[in-house]
Amino acid sequence: MTYTPLAVPSQDLTASSFGFQSCKGGVCAADGIRAAGISAGFRHDPSRRDLALVAADSVCVCAATFTQNRFCAAPVRVSRAHAAHGSTRAIILNSGNANAATGDAGIKIAQQTTQMVATALHCEPEEVLVASTGVIGVPLEMRPFEKGIPEVIAALEHSADAAHHAAEAVMTTDTHAKECALERQIASSDGATSTVHVGGFVKGSGMIQPNMATMLAVIATDAPLTAEAARLALGAAVKATFNKVTVDSDTSTNDSCFLLATGAAKCEEIEVGSKAYPAISAAIREICERLARDIAADGEGSTKLITVDVLEAASQDDADKVARSIANSPLVKTAVFGHDANWGRVAAAAGKCGVAFDQKNVDIDFLGVPVLRSGLPVPMDEQDMLRRFKADEIPIAISLKMGTFHSRVWTCDLTHDYVRINGEYRT
Repeated sequence: MTYTPLAVPSQDLTASSFGFQSCKGGVCAADGIRAAGISAGFRHDPSRRDLALVAADSVCVCAATFTQNRFCAAPVRVSRAHAAHGSTRAIILNSGNANAATGDAGIKIAQQTTQMVATALHCEPEEVLVASTGVIGVPLEMRPFEKGIPEVIAALEHSADAAHHAAEAVMTTDTHAKECALERQIASSDGATSTVHVGGFVKGSGMIQPNMATMLAVIATDAPLTAEAARLALGAAVKATFNKVTVDSDTSTNDSCFLLATGAAKCEEIEVGSKAYPAISAAIREICERLARDIAADGEGSTKLITVDVLEAASQDDADKVARSIANSPLVKTAVFGHDANWGRVAAAAGKCGVAFDQKNVDIDFLGVPVLRSGLPVPMDEQDMLRRFKADEIPIAISLKMGTFHSRVWTCDLTHDYVRINGEYRT
């Protein structure tokens, strides 16, 4: 008997459907944005960049999301308060030290950092956001900021190289800088057109199961978004992308995602109900999705990106629970590492999370091949499956036949190197 693979839904309103195309420039693709990344001494290795600055030419619209981990870091607490104003001038980010579990001293360091940047850029401290990543519980000294802030400000440029240097400066166990950008023409009511850009970068490789965004992400657009439009577009994008990626089921103390909208593109202000809003919102989502997938693909020690789709669940919460249960299962992840299409582990992971369904109705696909139909195994060609495992991305789909809800989660395989990397993290 021949079985048809499960029909996995695709996103209806993609950035490409609105005419957006990939472009160069990363976060600096957006007009009115400059960036830099330097070595300031947060790390022992002077060859590694560890201080990044992303600055708008003038105060601009800003939206942000942060970790919901109650053990949140000092920069999260400071930036959350500053971002509440809905506008900002710059974001200063360091790697090598998370400034988490550092008490009042850590808060003071984060506040002093925003003050130093504000003084140099002639703006208010509340118009500067701060983010950190690295080891938790180690006091963060002011000396690298005192050395690095003048240097990183002097290095600010509106260029692809500058954007790349900023993306490099926030890396920890990442194997490469993660960045992307999109552009398209936008027409105004008077018929004039202008080019709008959306670009950004992210760092993240381990301690990834965010409950807001991811480790550290900066996204920028030159679209003239209102503060409400920026907030809603980022919130929707984060919910569908960064909140659907997991490497090891751990949520960081420092997760922060920022969106800057400079308004430098010469078109009309974009509100939530504006004709151009769906296109800009789709572009922000696509940037977040590309970066989220890159995080999962670059999970510590990983060799494969895994995409888990849960179909026909009774509710969105049920779909999300099952998807996360499968994506976080060490047995599923190690099966993928071993090139073993062990669908039994997928079924077990789905069944353990407390979501109600009838196993007699469940269908499972592994690598696009039907392996379970109506709760019973379908014979598969093991040699064909081994050939399919040569792909960089491993799709797993399960249909619960309980409703109409769908969830997609991205993860990676679990390898020997994950244990090595995390076992040696502080040494």
